[in-house]
Amino acid sequence: MRFNARFTHNNLDWPTIIEQLNHNRSPRQRLTPDPRAIAQRWQPAQGFTVIREPALIEPEELLHRERQWAQIERNTRLFLEGKPANHILLWGARGTGKSSLIRALLARHGGKNLSMIELDRAGLIGLADLIQILSTQPRHYILFLDDLSFEANDPSYKGLKALLDGSLMAPPPNILVYASSNRRHLLPETMQDNLNAAVVDNELHEGDAIDEKVSLSERFGLWLAFHPFSQEQYLDIARNQIAKLQGDTPELTAILHDEALWRQEALKFARLRGSRSGRVANQFARFWQAENLPEINNTTQ
Repeated sequence: MRFNARFTHNNLDWPTIIEQLNHNRSPRQRLTPDPRAIAQRWQPAQGFTVIREPALIEPEELLHRERQWAQIERNTRLFLEGKPANHILLWGARGTGKSSLIRALLARHGGKNLSMIELDRAGLIGLADLIQILSTQPRHYILFLDDLSFEANDPSYKGLKALLDGSLMAPPPNILVYASSNRRHLLPETMQDNLNAAVVDNELHEGDAIDEKVSLSERFGLWLAFHPFSQEQYLDIARNQIAKLQGDTPELTAILHDEALWRQEALKFARLRGSRSGRVANQFARFWQAENLPEINNTTQ
């Protein structure tokens, strides 16, 4: 009661209250988004935290993902121009460029008119509050949900469903959702779900459980699929990463770049990891450079 009386007595309006609270918080955390940051993180209990050094990459570095890049980049341009644009689900095999595409998008379009807000599954609990805050801001915002998936009994996805489509509140025109996931349908599917399907008048009708699980991903207007890389595509990515390596001497640089030396090692590295993903190709490039560093002899005192 004293809390309410205090603000009534001082006759403070909500913008003033929020500004005072922002002033008293950590300088890295805010109740409203930073108007200059291109990348921020949001948590219901802590507010907004500026990502000071976002991990950006240039679109030209995205090998064998030209089709996906063209679609997401066009959708984003339409969004920034105030034209019809879709929420996007990037789904597919691990390490195939989903998050890299988002980072390249931020490098290309992040700025005065666009900021990206990263939130995890726990942040979906306060999604309605986040939308209310962002809807009053002059910038455009992309909500980025990385590696998104839900457990069978997790209710937090319902707030995301309402934002995407189905709520009485119209989606704000300055907010889009871009989510990445290894699952196309985001929710686990079981054999029992399929057993509940029935044939009615010679037509197959899926069970309620399947309808519920598919309904979330269906609310994304655009799906971008990321399939595993072929062997040659994997080697292309490794070649691109190795070309950036520099040794301490010209001779060491030549060894690092000698494809006759690293090609078989790269394939062996992928077999041991059980994957020919872009992530594994990047890891191999660092491994290859470390393997060829001059030995450091430690002398005992």
